[in-house]
Amino acid sequence: MTPRPASGRAAAADRLARADRSRTFPPLPARPGARGLFAESWWGSAWLDALETTALDSARLARGRTYARDGHVDTINVTPGRIVATVRGSRPRPYSAEIRLRTLTDQEWDGLLDSIAADPGRLTDLLAKKLPHALAEDEVRLLPGPGDLVPRCSCPDHGRPCKHAAALCFQVARLLDADPFVLLLMRGRGERELLDDLSRRNTAHTARETHAHSHAAATSRPPRHRRGPEAGGGTRDAVTAPSAQADPGVAPGEPEPPGAPPVGGVPAKAALADRPRPPLPPPLPAPARPGSPPALPDGDTLPFDPAALEFLAADAAARAHACVSAAASVGHGAGRPPVHSPFPALPPWEDAIRLAATAHPTAGLTSATRALYRDLAAATGRTTTDVARSVAAWRQGGPEGLALLDTPWDPPAGDFDRARSALHAADLPSLRPRHNHLTDADRGIQLRFGHDNRWYPYESEPGTEDWWPTGPADPDPVGALTTLLAR
Repeated sequence: MTPRPASGRAAAADRLARADRSRTFPPLPARPGARGLFAESWWGSAWLDALETTALDSARLARGRTYARDGHVDTINVTPGRIVATVRGSRPRPYSAEIRLRTLTDQEWDGLLDSIAADPGRLTDLLAKKLPHALAEDEVRLLPGPGDLVPRCSCPDHGRPCKHAAALCFQVARLLDADPFVLLLMRGRGERELLDDLSRRNTAHTARETHAHSHAAATSRPPRHRRGPEAGGGTRDAVTAPSAQADPGVAPGEPEPPGAPPVGGVPAKAALADRPRPPLPPPLPAPARPGSPPALPDGDTLPFDPAALEFLAADAAARAHACVSAAASVGHGAGRPPVHSPFPALPPWEDAIRLAATAHPTAGLTSATRALYRDLAAATGRTTTDVARSVAAWRQGGPEGLALLDTPWDPPAGDFDRARSALHAADLPSLRPRHNHLTDADRGIQLRFGHDNRWYPYESEPGTEDWWPTGPADPDPVGALTTLLAR
């Protein structure tokens, strides 16, 4: 029988649960010259104690501390039982450092959460981003002990830990200082998940206490008497028991017993409905230039090429910067005109050429660009020469430059016809027209007229007709040809 697909709400809840069990922290700022204890909280210090008591080489720990202080640890990702970050060493590519820690079992979580829910002080401390001392003394050991932290690293150093893994441990201590829920995530559960579970347990615990208190109050209250009719028309004292429908131990019209929980209330939504909301702050200004993604470690064991990922990340940063800059240029407010994307949708081939041209803006061929062209040619069924020529055309004029590379067209009378007269008046070589091309095959020079009314210079080995885009486009044919002849 085919299982029924999860509903939209269930799928959304599953995505939130998975997101809650993974947290990513940007690189922490460097602290050059800092001295003294690296961690500021007692639980951060306990984390480092677990590292230092099992380290086999204090010199590696010292170098790791220096790496951490100097900001060599990049983005840190924390998931249950695992902490990963790239750490920059002496080589161009960083190393991938990792710390493993055992997660708690479901039975251990039940005991830990019950102890927190039963003690309001512990819950208050956690909500204030403090780790209660009592949690470290419970049967369930939350903080790591000697040997609990298992370091790994992609560097050739087999020390336990190496300086890169040690640097990661020192930076994690700073994360723990700011938020002890990071430690709980390492042990297996996310912050939102824990707070929801604690809320349920706290409600159940409060209900049990309320029931016990109400039952005690009902049994300790003396019976109440009333006058009731009898068969002979007289009256007698009748003993009444508390009604099952009424609040136990409280007669109608009588005050609540001391210490009874309050009843009724106002929904939070109604209480906050008339609360004034401050206006949103203005958007931050766009940076002067897009940022550069961090270098990734070698990906021998990864299912993707780290260089390709860096390549795509740099392009995403450039596109985002262009979009933010375009939006900021038209102002803010409800009456501003719609902002069109500076990156229109392109066919896969054109977008691949755009990526190759913008990621490596220099014209020279390096080992990295040759490898890129080979991969791109294999993926698109072209030759590396086709890729290199198309990249040169994109650098020359973007989409229009690429269109002119393979598609001639017949321009209307006007600028194209006047160009030959302008070249003759400037005493420049006479070029033969064909479609939108002006060519001197013997000299190996050519100008192509674009739909944007600009002239695109090309050159070739004389007599080979192997034309390559050369130099920038120019709205003046004289300027374009003069630049081409000066090469």
